[in-house]
Parts: sequence; structure tokens; C-alpha cells
Amino acid sequence: MLTLRQMRYFEALASVLHFGRAAELVHVSQPALSSQIREMEAFLGVTLVERNRGNILLTRKGEEVLEHVRGVLAGVERLEQAVRRGGGLLDGPVRFGIIPTVAPYLVPKLVPHLRSAYPAIEVELKEAVTDRLIADLAEGRLDVVVAALPIDHDGIATRPVFRDRFFMATATNDSDVLMSPLTEAQVDTGRLLLLEEGHCLRDQALAVCGMAGRRSLVNFGATSMATLLQMVSHGMGMTLIPEIAVPAETARNDIRIVPFAEPQPSREIGLAWRRNGAGEDEIEALAQAVGACVAA
Repeated sequence: MLTLRQMRYFEALASVLHFGRAAELVHVSQPALSSQIREMEAFLGVTLVERNRGNILLTRKGEEVLEHVRGVLAGVERLEQAVRRGGGLLDGPVRFGIIPTVAPYLVPKLVPHLRSAYPAIEVELKEAVTDRLIADLAEGRLDVVVAALPIDHDGIATRPVFRDRFFMATATNDSDVLMSPLTEAQVDTGRLLLLEEGHCLRDQALAVCGMAGRRSLVNFGATSMATLLQMVSHGMGMTLIPEIAVPAETARNDIRIVPFAEPQPSREIGLAWRRNGAGEDEIEALAQAVGACVAA
């Protein structure tokens, strides 16, 4: 008989392609996980995993089975959530994914706001780049994602919530004084500091500064907005900063914020969720909560 435990173990193994790390993900010993995978293979009558020394690969049949397994697990998760929730709006666990250039500035306001408005809510948070969050959302590990739009993914619906304008940040004592409002031509691409590959803000910054497709000009990639602005405040360059980050970062960094000329560049931040996941009323309530926190 095929069990949910076996499917969960197989999904964990497929996600990391390593028996030891997969066992850690599901909190069992490696032999226990290996045994369950073999039992699953025996029941189905197929080989799911190629086991080579130091190298784990899914077979073609394994990839086919994985697609069905993830669908089953997502359905089970929806069932569990429906049972746990008492029927009230946002009554129960809500698993949020938020991109790193929004999370530090939104979460301190959003979590207290939600707990006040919906006392039965249980907020779980994950911060990661957009691609990782959307993968987790599609596979049922998250309920809703806060990210920059557009997001093009089958089965994922989106709703815009607020416009986040871009500014340029430089050190207050920077010898290279930028005119305000700033134009693309004034940006010294040789001094531009950006987030590392994988962050959507990196690509947005390159586009704003007329550098799309010319990534070789940028020889530094930071892991966080906080790191970038520390470097900027010490005169090591300049960087694009989203409006949502301005109040917090100007309070702790010695930086000058320079607006762009009209039409001001911006990004659209919104919610993403599985079409067959959260209900419309819940998404609307979350959207209003996010919007209220940003406005505040």
C-alpha cells in the first residue's frame, strides 16, 4: 500500500537529491527514509531513483511519479487546512512567503496588524527570492507570496497591492553629487552596487539604469539591502532603493536619497496564490492588510 509518509519522503528526496539531507528535512534517520523509498518502489513496481556513489538522480518514471505525488500532497495540505480552520476569515495557519527587499520593512507592521484584526490567525513566514517562493507556493508549501509582479506561472493567480517607487541612495558626503531629480544618464554604472543574482531587484535596477543585458558591468552582488546600504553609507558606491525601505534605512544609515525624474521608475508589489488554494475573501483581506501597513 502506498502511504502519505512514503510520498512525503520521496518528495523531500526529489527536492534535494541527497538521502542524508532529505532525512533531515523530514526528521527521520537516513536508513528509515531509504527503506520507505524502496518499499514505495516495490509497491509501484518501478525504479524511482538512480543510486550512484555521491550522485542521486530521478529516473524518468520517478519524475512522472513526483508530479502526481506533489499533487496529492498539496490536496492533503488543503484538506488539513480546511479542517483546522474554524470557518472564520483567516482562522488558522497562513504560510507567507515574502521577498527579501520587502520582508524587513513589511513584516514588523504586518504581523501585529494581522494578529490584532484576526486573533485566530497563525502566521508562518519564509523569506526567499521570488523563484524559490513561487516554487514553494506551487508545491503547496506556502499559501500566499508577497513579491514583485508580474509573475507568470500556471496555476498561480496574482493581485497588485501597491506601487513601490525607486530612488537612488548615495553617501551624504559623497563627492559625486547627483542632481535631483535624477536621470538615467547621470548614473555612473561603474559605481552601481546591486544585490546578487536571483534577486528581482537586481534586474529591476539594471533596467532602470539602462543596463539590461549588460550585467558584466556590475562586479559586486550583495546578499541583502542592509549590506548594500552599509557600503553606500561608507562611500563605496550607489544603489537603487525601493520606497518601502527608505524610512528604516535612512534612520540607520548615513545616506542621501535622490528621486528620479518623471516618469519615476517603480515596481508593483502584490500577492500571489494558487488558484485552487486560498479563497477570494481571504486574499482580499490579506491584500487590504498589506496595503494598510504600507500606507501607515
